[in-house]
Amino acid sequence: MLKVGFLGGGRMGHAMAKGFIAAGLTKGEHIIASCIPEDKISVESFKSIGATSTFSNPQVVESSDVVIIAVKPTVVRTVLNEAKPAIKDRHLFISVAMGVSLKQIEQAVPKGTRVIRAMPNTPALVRRGASVFVCGSSANESDAAITKKLFESVGICEQVPEYLLDAVTGLSGSGPAYIYVLIEALADGAVRMGLPRDLAYKLAAQTVVGAGQMVLDTKEHPGQLKDNVTSPAGSTAAGLYWLEKCGYRSAVIGALEAATNKCKEMGKSIEQSS
Repeated sequence: MLKVGFLGGGRMGHAMAKGFIAAGLTKGEHIIASCIPEDKISVESFKSIGATSTFSNPQVVESSDVVIIAVKPTVVRTVLNEAKPAIKDRHLFISVAMGVSLKQIEQAVPKGTRVIRAMPNTPALVRRGASVFVCGSSANESDAAITKKLFESVGICEQVPEYLLDAVTGLSGSGPAYIYVLIEALADGAVRMGLPRDLAYKLAAQTVVGAGQMVLDTKEHPGQLKDNVTSPAGSTAAGLYWLEKCGYRSAVIGALEAATNKCKEMGKSIEQSS
């Protein structure tokens, strides 16, 4: 059983811990998380799954084999400096801190420490996450395999080169927000056409879930799946025409570009301040 520690005990860390347990990768008694004293919700959430909560970052490292860095980007270096005396050869560090590069993490830990940078997204909270990871200079194939197993317990997971992480963040990191707006808009349109709001939200959300699952399961091109439900001169064709007229695709593409560029700016800002 893996001994897993979380430097930072927020909602994402708690969701990941629950996924690890559900997948049989570890047990609650083998998990420890550091929480700030005033965050009673995080403390209780980890206790509820049988895990230990502490206010000591070195204690988390000492008690773990895999350490997940789940604090805000601005405090990563501070937390790692505090935990540094407890870091040993056995430790694998996995960072989910947005915008903090492998180079920055490796500079904050002893030379040769195995480090992996990962990027999950918030649907990991319901075990439907989309995650990617990048191996550091000392990480090995076994570390990559462990990381993939851990993140597959809360969704899908792929290994990528680090230069793709900003675009991944713009897509799967920020993407849920775009989909929530789509669900809200679909429901608003349905209400305008006479549907009760609770039914409209339920149908809109399930439509998004179902369409996404169709892409994953059938492995058909999304354009082909779109064509499959678009009859000549039908209602879907009319709706698609309106979306194209209003610049639907270019708006979504532009959102991805804006989010990716913002990630790049944030990464540079973090690097300059460290």
